Amino acid sequence: MANSKPLPVVCLAGPTGTGKTAMALALAEALGGEVINADSRQVYADFPVITAQPTDAQRARCPHHCYAFLPAARKTSAGRWAEAACHAARAALARGKTPLLVGGTGLYFQALLRGMAEIPAADPAVGAELAARLAGGGLPALRGELVRVDAAYAARVHPNDRQRILRALEVFYATKHPFSWWHANARTKALCRGPLITLEADLDALTPRLARRIERMIADGAFEEVRRALAACPDTDAPGWSCIGAAEALACLQGKISRGECARLWLKNTRAYAKRQLTWFRARAEARFVAPGDTAAALALARGRDFQGDFTSP
Repeated sequence: MANSKPLPVVCLAGPTGTGKTAMALALAEALGGEVINADSRQVYADFPVITAQPTDAQRARCPHHCYAFLPAARKTSAGRWAEAACHAARAALARGKTPLLVGGTGLYFQALLRGMAEIPAADPAVGAELAARLAGGGLPALRGELVRVDAAYAARVHPNDRQRILRALEVFYATKHPFSWWHANARTKALCRGPLITLEADLDALTPRLARRIERMIADGAFEEVRRALAACPDTDAPGWSCIGAAEALACLQGKISRGECARLWLKNTRAYAKRQLTWFRARAEARFVAPGDTAAALALARGRDFQGDFTSP
């Protein structure tokens, strides 16, 4: 993968709840495209409703790749995802199709359009020590430590993202450089080229839409989904359980909070995540913003997909 030329693709990004799935289907049908997941939580098979994965009916409209292929107990990484996404993109191009990368995980798009930083592997002994400290003191203490040693990276990850917090601390203690330093200084090579079409949204206007979507998820069986996931993976510290909505729904099922409080916390955490996504994409000079639902503008950008995003901004 590292020795190949960047693959021509179309990227469709944006914060959660802005209508990326509907837009992706319209673009795929107009361009003869195949959709490739670029969302770090939609890789989990146990949470299709909570992570808003495309439905069976939506997937029937065009080929979809890299969705729901991991159980909750398995962790992934941007590097492993990028390898799978490039494989899917290369196969789509061989079939004469347009690869359409769709999702809200900014680091995934950065991995493709800028390349993966060659960060040294962490010392297993450091990982074991951090795991012991996690068991003894909990995740908030380790996140506080990450804020102290790497505030820039800490601001980019969810406070409950156990996998990324541990990885960043492992790298810091093993290399004496913060994770953000490695991303800024390590040599990289673009894996793909193409426009970064980004759905823009006003956070206040988006919030009621997020609230309605959460209510639909609950109506569509989110609680039952969590009950099944718990039976399959009782370890709620497992990577898949970091999906926003999973912990909130589980607390409701366990009688710790009411349904109303569950919906309120779920919305609060989703809104905070959307805010971080908006901040991340707005900082990218190569992002090309369109309004949610403006398929014509997105299609015009997609048809000019020889555009080369440079990902030189921080």
